[in-house]
Amino acid sequence: MAIPESFLDELRARLPLGAVVGRRVQLRRVGRDLKGLCPFHAEKTPSFHVREDKGFYHCFGCGAHGDAIRFVMNTENLGFIDAVEKLAAEAGLTVPKPTPEAAAAAERHTSLAGVAELAARHFSEALWRREGAAALAYLRGRGLTDETIRRFGLGWSGEGRGAIAQALKGEGVTGDDLVAVGLLKQDDASRPPVDLFFNRVMFPIHDRRGRVIGFGGRIMGDGQPKYLNGPETALFSKRRTLYGLHHARAAVASGAEVIAVEGYMDVIALAQAGFGGAVAPLGTALTEDHLAELWRLSPAPVLCFDGDAAGSRAALRTAELALPRVAVGRTLKLASLPAGDDPDTLVRRGPEVFRATLAAARGLADALFDAACSTRATTPEGRAGQRRKLEDLAAEVTDATLREEYRRHWRERWFGEGKPQRTGQKGRPNGQRGQPAAATRAPRPALVPARAGAVRERDVLALILSHPSLLPEAEEALASLAFRSAACERLRAALVAEAETAFGLDSAGLIDHLDQMDLREPLDAVLGTRLSALPACTLPGAAPAEAREAFFQALGQLDPERLEAEVAEARARLAAEFTEANERRLIALVQAMDAASGAERDDPHAASSRAANT
Repeated sequence: MAIPESFLDELRARLPLGAVVGRRVQLRRVGRDLKGLCPFHAEKTPSFHVREDKGFYHCFGCGAHGDAIRFVMNTENLGFIDAVEKLAAEAGLTVPKPTPEAAAAAERHTSLAGVAELAARHFSEALWRREGAAALAYLRGRGLTDETIRRFGLGWSGEGRGAIAQALKGEGVTGDDLVAVGLLKQDDASRPPVDLFFNRVMFPIHDRRGRVIGFGGRIMGDGQPKYLNGPETALFSKRRTLYGLHHARAAVASGAEVIAVEGYMDVIALAQAGFGGAVAPLGTALTEDHLAELWRLSPAPVLCFDGDAAGSRAALRTAELALPRVAVGRTLKLASLPAGDDPDTLVRRGPEVFRATLAAARGLADALFDAACSTRATTPEGRAGQRRKLEDLAAEVTDATLREEYRRHWRERWFGEGKPQRTGQKGRPNGQRGQPAAATRAPRPALVPARAGAVRERDVLALILSHPSLLPEAEEALASLAFRSAACERLRAALVAEAETAFGLDSAGLIDHLDQMDLREPLDAVLGTRLSALPACTLPGAAPAEAREAFFQALGQLDPERLEAEVAEARARLAAEFTEANERRLIALVQAMDAASGAERDDPHAASSRAANT
C-alpha cells in the first residue's frame, strides 16, 4: 500500500517529534535539541538527540536515526503501515485507502506540485528578461540585492492576461492544472478561466521542506489589492503555511531568533539584514497551526507586527490565542515597533536598530497586562473591570502552577504601579514604574553556611541520590545553596556540575557515576548515615510525588529566611525578564517554600496561591 507523501508530511507536522519520542525517552532540552538516553542501546551518558525543527532524531552513540514513523516502528516493533495508522489515529487523521481513486489523487497531487514548480521557474525567468525590467527595478528600489531576489525566487507575472497559460502550454500544462494550483480562476463554468495574477511581482510560497505550493503577488502601480495571495488548493493551506519557513528552519539551526512578521517584504528584508528566522502568515491572522510551527523552531518566538493600530490588535489577538497553550518552555515575546514603521522600514535604518527592538521585546505576561491596563482606570468600577479582565486572562492558562504565577505577576504590577513611588536619599525613587518593589531592594547576603543543619543537608542529598529524577527540577534551587558540611558541599557541587550528564540515570547509575569521580567518601557520609533513617516514602522505588514533597520540604527547611529572599529575588527577576529559566527558578523556589511550611500537604491546590501572596 503506497501512502501519499503529502499525507505523511501532514502526519509529521501534526505530531511534534518530541511528544512522540517523549513517551519512551525521558527528554531534557539542551540548547535547541531535546536530549536523553538512547532507547536503542545501553548507555549511561545521554547521546540521543531530537531535533524538533528538523523532524528527526539521531543517536551519536549507535547511529540510530529517523523520524516519528521510524521511531514508532523501531520501539514498538511495528511495520510501516501499522506505525502510520497508529500515529494517524493519535493525530485525528484517516489513512488514505489504497483505492484507485486514492492512487489517482496522489498522482494528481504530485502532478500539481510539478506544475507549481514550473510556474515558479517561469515567473523567475521573466523577471530577468526585458519584460520584467520595471518589476526588477522596483525590487532593487526596495533595497533588495540580486542575490536575495534569486534566493527567494521572486518573479514577474507579465502585464496582460494569458501569459502563464501560453508559457506552460508547451509543457503539457492545461488550464485546469493552473486553476488547481491557484494561478487561474474560473468564476463561470461557461467561460474559460482567467489569470488571477497579472502586472504583479510574484512571490512563490513554499512548504516547510522548500517545495512550491502556492503564489502571492504585489501589484505594480496603485491598483488594489496591493498584495494578493492565491486561494486554498490541494497543495496550499493558509492556516498551516508560514511564508519563509523553509529558509527560517535553516537559519534557526545556526542560531537565528524566530520572528513572526506580517508580510513577504518584512521576511525578505529581515533575512537579507541577517535576521534569517523571520516568517509570516499569508493573508490571515496567526492560527493555532502557525503557533505550533513557531514553537517547533523556538520556545519563545518574537511577534513583530507593524507599528500601527492594526498591528497592535493583531499582536494582541495572537497573544490571547497563545495563552491557553503556553507552558514552561513555550511562550511568546512581543516587540513594539515605532508608530508608522514595519520591520522592513525599520531594518533599513540598520540592523542594530532592529536588534535593539528585539532586545526590548516584552514577555507575554507584561504585554497582556499593558494591553488590559494601557490606561489605568480611576473609578472603582473601572479598576474592578480591569482586574476582572486580568483574572479572566489568567484563567486561560491551562498549567496550574504557571496560571498562579501569571496571577501573582499581574497582582504585583497592579498594586506596585498603583502606589506612589517612595524616594530615598537625594529624592531618587527606590523603584521603577512597572517593577515590583523587590526588584530594587539591596540583595540579601549570601547564605551563611553555619545556618544549614547538617542533618537536613544530608536529607536533601540522600533524596536526590535516591530519586535522580528530582534533579532537573531542583537544580536551580540546589545551585544557590552552600552546605555547612564539607562532605555535603562536595557532593552538592558535584550534583549541580553533573546535572546534565546525570540526566536519565537511575539511583544506582547516579551513585556509580559519582563514585567514579572520587566522591566515595562524601557518598558514604550521606548514604551510610542517613538513607536508612529516611522515611520509607523517600527510598528508591517510593512514589515520586511523595519523594518530591519530602525533598522540597527538606530544602526549604535548610534556611527559611534565605529561601524567602530567594523567592523575592526570583520574582523580581521574572518581572524584569519573563524567560523560561527565570520562570523555572521561581517555580522551584516557591514549591520549596510551600513544602517547608506544610502548605502543600494542607491544600495542594492552594499552595501556589499562598506563595503568590507572601
